[in-house]
Amino acid sequence: MNAKIDAYFDCTSFYSYLAFHYLLKNRKALAEQGVEVEFHPIFLGGINQGSGNKPPWTLPAKRVYGNYDMARALQYFGQTGLKSPPFFPILSILPQRCMTYIKEHYPSDKFEIGFVELWICLWKQHMDISQPSQLSQALARHFSPQEVETILAAGNSPEYKQKLKDNTNFLVERGAFGAPWYFVRNSQGTTEPFFGSDRFHYMWQFLGLDWSDISLSKQSKL
Repeated sequence: MNAKIDAYFDCTSFYSYLAFHYLLKNRKALAEQGVEVEFHPIFLGGINQGSGNKPPWTLPAKRVYGNYDMARALQYFGQTGLKSPPFFPILSILPQRCMTYIKEHYPSDKFEIGFVELWICLWKQHMDISQPSQLSQALARHFSPQEVETILAAGNSPEYKQKLKDNTNFLVERGAFGAPWYFVRNSQGTTEPFFGSDRFHYMWQFLGLDWSDISLSKQSKL
């Protein structure tokens, strides 16, 4: 049985962006070792509500610590220019519905570059993509005006409202409490959940991959 990483992300999640970028960067190495990667949009607010989890910024101590953690994570993953926008958090439900539609109707590379653009717009350029006008501008970087109109209409349709809700509930029912979230199947057919952007070494171990933590060895294969 082929191994697979099903990764579930929300554009409002800073750590989801780091994980998304890291998996994209290592997709070829993973494929060479027989591991497929697939990305899925979900609604983090729905996961928090369904699981009873609370966002870290609602606890003052976590909010303060988060500033250090974000800076360290950016350095570790080699990312620059990401910073919480002054209007954070946003209601990401419309962008995530739109990505659900795009995933179903476009090739995976088009879906992935569109997803990355949402993070760039929100976390680097501080565009409030929860607003249809700002979301339209973000989508227009990779889709035609007619496509953008169709995508936004789908994001407001009962069909894609329900599909995003179903995708989110699927995770909650299987124990998810945040994002990034993953279900990982190894070559023996066993599936386990993983959470966060700092558990990849556990994931590689579960998959039986030849790896070394990059913080311990510069000769990491992943």
